[in-house]
Amino acid sequence: MSQKTKSKPFGAKGYKETLRTLQIELVKLQRHLIRNNLRILILFEGRDAAGKDGVIKRITEHLSPRETQVVALGRPSDRDRRSWYFQRYVPHLPPTGEMALMNRSWYNRAGVERVMGYCTDTEYEEFMRSVLPFEHMLVDSGIQLFKYYLDISKGEQARRLKDRRVDPLKQWKISPVDKVAIKHWNDYSAARNQMFARTHNQITPWYVVRADNKKQARLNVIRHLMSLVDCPEKDEHAATPDPDIVFTFNPKHLDNGRIAP
Repeated sequence: MSQKTKSKPFGAKGYKETLRTLQIELVKLQRHLIRNNLRILILFEGRDAAGKDGVIKRITEHLSPRETQVVALGRPSDRDRRSWYFQRYVPHLPPTGEMALMNRSWYNRAGVERVMGYCTDTEYEEFMRSVLPFEHMLVDSGIQLFKYYLDISKGEQARRLKDRRVDPLKQWKISPVDKVAIKHWNDYSAARNQMFARTHNQITPWYVVRADNKKQARLNVIRHLMSLVDCPEKDEHAATPDPDIVFTFNPKHLDNGRIAP
């Protein structure tokens, strides 16, 4: 099965109308979150140009900026590198009544750092041993933690990276890592597969998003998120994602084409 989805295409008007409906559902969720002192943390991972920025922007576009935090950390400082790995993420964890969305997260160690040699084998193995106990501790503290991996095909990544280089409005997205993304495609696939194998679990599972179609990915991530949260006011029909676009990771998906090789 290819990255193409079964969802019917729609025009710009249909997309905007559907997005508005779903963003209203997100506002309902935020009201419920604030009233009940809840905490939500959403991690977005994926290859370069997978569409993480776009998904996050559509989720947060009409939410209260006081109760919504987008976290996109830069390179670790010398002090960060000498500290407990998770330490620089802890200050960005959401307090009660707030939602935090991480554009890349501590799983950077299992992806970019692993592939590009920015961490040692020892540091990588320590991360793999520590990450689930850390996440389960967060869940035990009351944080609702959701992990999304945006998956795209090799051809689509190449097209988007090329677009970045020629679009003057996307120059800020260009990084040295982009230049070797296609070259290291297989290495990133291997790192992704190991990450799934060792960190997918019942308490903090991985959800895969087939993101070659940006608009469908954005809409269905919102639908899927709403399907996971307990919000009495939500529209159950609106909170029904396309299972061919967003689905829980299963090792069989690495072989049947649902996840890009």
